[in-house]
Amino acid sequence: MAARREQTESMVAESNSTPRPADAEAVPGDHPTGVAALVRLALVLVDRAGRIAQWSRAAEELFGHRAEVAHDRPASGLLPAVEPLAAPGQTAGSAVRRRCDALDTLAALTADGRPWAGQLAVIDREEHLRDVLWWAWPLPDPFGGLLALAADARPLRTAGPRLALGERLLPFAAAPPARGGFHRLGAALTPPGRLRAGLLSADRLAGLLPAGSAARRALLLNVLDQAGLPALRLDPATVLPVLPADPQTAAAHAAAGLGRRYPTAQQRAARVGPPPQPEQSAPPARTVRGRTPGPLPAQRETAERSAAAQPSGAVGAPAGVPPTTPAPTTPTTTTPAPAVPPPTAPSPTGGGAAIEPAAAEPPANGRPPRRSDQTPTGAEGAPSGRLSPFLTNGQAGEQLALLNEVGGKVGTTLDLGFTAHELCQVLVPRVADFACVDLVDGLISDSELPAARPDDDTMLRRVALVYNETGGAWDHVLSEGSLVSMPRRTPPGMALQLNQPVLVPVISADVAVDYAIALGGARLAQVVSGRSMLVVPLSARGTVLGILKLLRLPDRAPFDESDAATLKELAVRAALSLDNARLHRAEARVATTLQRSMIPTRPPQIPGVQIAHRYLPGDPKAEVGGDWFDAIQLPGSRVALVVGDVMGHGLHSAAAMGRFRTAMQTLAALDLPPGQLLRHLDNLAHKLGDDHLATCLYAVYDPINRTCELASAGHVPPVLVHPDGSGELLEIPAGAPIGVGGVPFVAKTIDVSDGSMLVLCTDGLVEVRGGDIGAGLAALCGNLIDPRQSPEQACDVVLKRLHSDDRKDDVALLVARFDGVAPSEVATWDLRVDHREVRRARSLVREQLAGWHLEALSDITELLVSELVTNAVRVARDRVRLQLIRVDKLLVEVSDDNHNLPSLEPAEQLGETGRGLTLVTKLAERWGTARKAVGKVVWFELPLPHA
Repeated sequence: MAARREQTESMVAESNSTPRPADAEAVPGDHPTGVAALVRLALVLVDRAGRIAQWSRAAEELFGHRAEVAHDRPASGLLPAVEPLAAPGQTAGSAVRRRCDALDTLAALTADGRPWAGQLAVIDREEHLRDVLWWAWPLPDPFGGLLALAADARPLRTAGPRLALGERLLPFAAAPPARGGFHRLGAALTPPGRLRAGLLSADRLAGLLPAGSAARRALLLNVLDQAGLPALRLDPATVLPVLPADPQTAAAHAAAGLGRRYPTAQQRAARVGPPPQPEQSAPPARTVRGRTPGPLPAQRETAERSAAAQPSGAVGAPAGVPPTTPAPTTPTTTTPAPAVPPPTAPSPTGGGAAIEPAAAEPPANGRPPRRSDQTPTGAEGAPSGRLSPFLTNGQAGEQLALLNEVGGKVGTTLDLGFTAHELCQVLVPRVADFACVDLVDGLISDSELPAARPDDDTMLRRVALVYNETGGAWDHVLSEGSLVSMPRRTPPGMALQLNQPVLVPVISADVAVDYAIALGGARLAQVVSGRSMLVVPLSARGTVLGILKLLRLPDRAPFDESDAATLKELAVRAALSLDNARLHRAEARVATTLQRSMIPTRPPQIPGVQIAHRYLPGDPKAEVGGDWFDAIQLPGSRVALVVGDVMGHGLHSAAAMGRFRTAMQTLAALDLPPGQLLRHLDNLAHKLGDDHLATCLYAVYDPINRTCELASAGHVPPVLVHPDGSGELLEIPAGAPIGVGGVPFVAKTIDVSDGSMLVLCTDGLVEVRGGDIGAGLAALCGNLIDPRQSPEQACDVVLKRLHSDDRKDDVALLVARFDGVAPSEVATWDLRVDHREVRRARSLVREQLAGWHLEALSDITELLVSELVTNAVRVARDRVRLQLIRVDKLLVEVSDDNHNLPSLEPAEQLGETGRGLTLVTKLAERWGTARKAVGKVVWFELPLPHA
């Protein structure tokens, strides 16, 4: 078990898994009393059956999978991981990227009962590679399973963690080190007993644990405290314990900072005096990620008209507003149409106008309604009766230029996130100070469009966010990847549900409170209050994809209907590009899912053999090909090793490969000899009418007899590496590819020694452009593999030496190390076809388990053996065999010469028979049946008792 953990730890980066004892000598910075790191932690709980039992909201945001989708599904395969491993002298970028499963890897790292902390990169639902810090604990009885906490490493290493100081956990910002950044930050574990010593807040950590009674949480918290709690290692001498960050607290702190960075117009006037008039000096430029923009001519004209309409003393206030009023009570002249809230929205208070009529359903005459207490005015102040102001040549030219720029700069790729970023970058700072794209999360995660229209419960995911450098605090309010629901009473929720633009010239206090509550806390009202907001729906092909939200600071002219009309047309064009990217990603996901479902992500754990494999597609972008490999466990602790190659490339070849692999697994379950199995596979290929040809190599290793039987269908011959390091190219009758027909498949049996390795690969690995395949095989037979290496290390060495980036063919590689099963761990008896042999079988099992010091399993094993031997004696003709194998579990097999497989059927309530397999199902950890060349075998497994 320790060797397996060490091998798995070598696959992940920055491992720091073992907490130091509580009485160990302290290291400077190791016990920072009263100081902790506030980190947004995602919780994943895997039950003892290997299924997701809890998936927190933070896990949804970090990994992209919704809780209702992840809950109660197998943990294996949910979070694929890609690990760039760099060999000595090789950069990480050129290293072979191996695939594994994150949760399976964590389970292997904690299989010895110890917690683990470190970095493991994960591929999220959007196929993006995320650097994730992990803390994992194996849960003992009565809990069982695996508890994992995760945090996004990128923001922690870029800006550093937030620090909590003192009993009140007041937040502070960590200053970056002199050398810049927190690139050395990693996951660690605290010494045991920190909670018991009163050095950490138990209530803070208990709130993150899975739901349950207070006693159960206290017991689980004590288990984690004894194993070591999560911590961050800032440098070799500084370790900070980790506490879960409260999103509302963090947002409130960001809001406070934002209030200082964004003073109101009155505050600015009080500090620096009246600003210069627009005709005397241009508005101050703001920098967006290195760009220094200038205002649009249309914006300058609007600002000049607004400044000219202000009464004396109203410095910095919108037109028509008294100097002491922070927000207008009615829409300004820049928005000629008055505000008419929908029936479901609360009426605006005296604090200011809320929503412009662009958000309401248009009336039959196409004109927006008008309140009796307000009359729109023209440029000279007289009633004009027009719905929107005339556009000057300069304004029209700017709007046309903006639409043309969107057409040229948005949608240059078919990446959904990149397209959304392109849209925001075009608009900031040219049109707005803040722009974000929130898409309906269901459109991103589900393959089918939702039937229902968006409502208050619709979840939006932020996929793009761009802002001025002076507005950096917005990134802490709701960052990219966050999930949020917007009710209809908020401007974004109304735009989403009505599929109409919503214009808020100046956000009043009541609207700001509702919007802030939807963001995460009422205290965020000051973040948005006084800003100008325009929310435009993104809809394409009859489906609302999401919303585009724009904000302007008070020192710019507020949005008006002219802006709303222009940006609505812009959103229509951008939505088509976003929908095209969504459709392309759905197609790519189908191909990727197809390939991943056909290729195993983690080698099986089979007694007597260690297995490692690699798959490299010829086209890295497609990740789809026709090569495959497999390892199938057979009765008697035997294992079938398979490598195949469908001729051709692309999705069609991958589909044909899937059919061949499924047929191979089905035929392997019949336990046919390799030659007969390939013959059946060839016949099946002709019946399916598939025009694809495939080469295949099938080998069966017996760890008890230490033999390997192989058969080939036109495939590259395997290489056997002996324990002394010498390689041998096995001469096997080549046969013909699957699908040709009419050619026999001849098997060959060889003896293998413990410690030898069998290397199986496809021709994409050994073929050299312009050369012969023999050169690659000769290199593989050389002293390339050290038998003392693990199969994982052997795979890395082979790919580093033989594979190159210019090769266009798929590569499948499988390396198996044969360790065998010691004769002392196997007991076999032949029984007569006599009911009196049942008593003898129980006695033999009792004696053997006593010799293995497994008396704790004696009662259950005797009961189940008695049932299976009774069934075998009833149907057998000549012989019954009983076999016990002790490896990392107890494997019991009962075989006979009758080929009819038993089936599990409900027993009669008062019947005396029919309960044998029911008992096996209830009491055994695993069980199954399989046909053999002659007869069948029924087997079951029991876990070994803990030492």
